[in-house]
Amino acid sequence: MAHLVSKIRVYLGRKFEREEIHVQDDNIGGVSNPYIKEWKSSEAQPTEAQLNALESQANDLETLDQVYTNRQAEYPSVRDLVVALYDTDDKAAIEAKRAEIKLKYPK
Repeated sequence: MAHLVSKIRVYLGRKFEREEIHVQDDNIGGVSNPYIKEWKSSEAQPTEAQLNALESQANDLETLDQVYTNRQAEYPSVRDLVVALYDTDDKAAIEAKRAEIKLKYPK
């Protein structure tokens, strides 16, 4: 089941700041109960039904976010990339590593 924040991101078509939309979870008896506490966006606040209709798209968004997180954790460091700019062999190794990671974590 997709998180409420992901459903809101799909609804808005963008990320948002906490100052704009505040989501809260009053975890009651160990059960998660997230809700929109405050909505300051210029876009109209969606209904629960509208957000629930975005479940599938929100799940896809979360899956893609996880792919990017996994890739980022394994990509070469910025330092390695800078060094590779000046060395052909290093650059080839970086490109091979990046291709390997993309295959490991496809979109």
